Amino acid sequence: MAKPQQELLFAPLGGVGEIGMNLALYGLASGNRREWLCVDMGVSFGDSETPGIDLIMADIGFAEEQRRDLKGIVLTHGHEDHVGALFDLWPKLRVPVYATPFTATLIASKKAMEPNAPEVPVTVVPVGGRVTIGSFDVEFVPVAHSIPESHALAIRTPAGLAVHTGDWKLDANPIAGEITDEKKFRALGEEGVCAVICDSTNAVRDGISPSEGDVAENLKKVVARAKGRIAVTTFASNVARLRSAALAAAACGREVVVAGRAMERVIGVARELGYLEGVPQFRGLDAYQTLPPNKVMILLTGSQGEPRAALARLANDDHPAIELSQGDMLIMSSRTIPGNEKLVNRIINNIIAKGVEVVTDRTELVHVSGHPRRGELKKMYEWLKPDLVIPVHGEALHLHENAVLAREAGIGEVVSCTNGDIVRLTPGPAGVIDQFQSGRLYKDGTILISASDEAVKDRKRLSFSGVISIAVALQGRGELADEPVVEFAGIPEQTGKDGSMFDVVVDAVHSGFESLPKARRRDPDEVGEAIRRSVRGAVNAVWGKKPTCHVLVLEV
Repeated sequence: MAKPQQELLFAPLGGVGEIGMNLALYGLASGNRREWLCVDMGVSFGDSETPGIDLIMADIGFAEEQRRDLKGIVLTHGHEDHVGALFDLWPKLRVPVYATPFTATLIASKKAMEPNAPEVPVTVVPVGGRVTIGSFDVEFVPVAHSIPESHALAIRTPAGLAVHTGDWKLDANPIAGEITDEKKFRALGEEGVCAVICDSTNAVRDGISPSEGDVAENLKKVVARAKGRIAVTTFASNVARLRSAALAAAACGREVVVAGRAMERVIGVARELGYLEGVPQFRGLDAYQTLPPNKVMILLTGSQGEPRAALARLANDDHPAIELSQGDMLIMSSRTIPGNEKLVNRIINNIIAKGVEVVTDRTELVHVSGHPRRGELKKMYEWLKPDLVIPVHGEALHLHENAVLAREAGIGEVVSCTNGDIVRLTPGPAGVIDQFQSGRLYKDGTILISASDEAVKDRKRLSFSGVISIAVALQGRGELADEPVVEFAGIPEQTGKDGSMFDVVVDAVHSGFESLPKARRRDPDEVGEAIRRSVRGAVNAVWGKKPTCHVLVLEV
């Protein structure tokens, strides 16, 4: 009997239709048997729609179902949107993890700062290395990106060769890390690529991205014209940018101080692995106040407006060791991630109000993206000559533009998919052949909860209309033993010129209680519900909002 034809599958759990939370499975199917390989395990970050939630990650229920056939997890690079969920999700799978030295060392360094994090065994693969994981032959192909040791993955299987680009760009001078290996990609194209699963982040932008080397040269010019203190904020993981800023400071006779644990951690790893070779040692925070203003530069976390990061604290005059004032300079050497604009703009406005010059990429070349523009995407498609392109890593607009570009580049098949789709890559025709339940998990403090958990819904309601807590004592004959105890949060104290919200609530408690027939006033549940409805209605009448209302009825 002939063996069933093998199929190569792609199943994204996160990172499609969104930027961040990257997590995908590749499958090799033969009849009813399947093997799976996981690529990346990232997070995205909470916003005003998810109050109290710091991290968001993919619901890996489908991967858990395939756990017996899941052969390993491969990490393309060390950014949090690709590795940030590892400590939370790996214990659900407990399969081998593969990463290059910089990514593996970052994970180990993060573990040292989180004592309760699990011990994740990581197999270290050399830069440009190759490893066999089950039936998957995975080659790490170096690419330029905004963190060292970023790699695309050439995934060879009996059913064909797929290339997962990860995050990448073309850059002849990336400052820290490898260039994108054109020779290797051309060789893969000659070998025969059935599918490219490709980064779409900058598919809306024409041309070729500027080089990290260009930013380094321009930073020297900007730093050279500064008279007072200089603060530079960028992504903590952007080792090339940290290196460029530090060398610009040294060229101008400035010493560098670092503020922010995440940046300190990355700098420690970068020094350990040689990516900051030739960069003078940085000074402690105490040096910031003792060095003359024209002799100091501080590297800060908080480029995305994070309220607890060093930059936000500085902007709010809340940092115990650093400050900026008239005549100083802040260099925003980063791109604002969509959704963070308000936070970042608030910080910039606060800094400008202090008389500080703020330099951004709007007026100076102090930042470049780590993702490919349209010209770079075209080159990659020319090199790889794939039968199929699947756009990933982007919102709907980015995915659409990448798909249009791929068709214009002559790609025979372009498949659009979303999280929860199972896509057949080969043998053709390619397309979505099945679906599974996908979703999100929220990191709520130290607990993982479903995105549908009532706790998050309650917080949204509380943030909109506040909460009123009422306690009443009920005597056995169905009478109130005393005046109600009322507390509220997020509720205006006054209802008008002379009105008191407290009085409105107390009156509503009595009205709700007295609205019940005497026979039902002995039932705590009936009393509680009547009071709740009465209070919400009364508050709505004077405020126009219905708050969350909790009523505790005690029998005495």
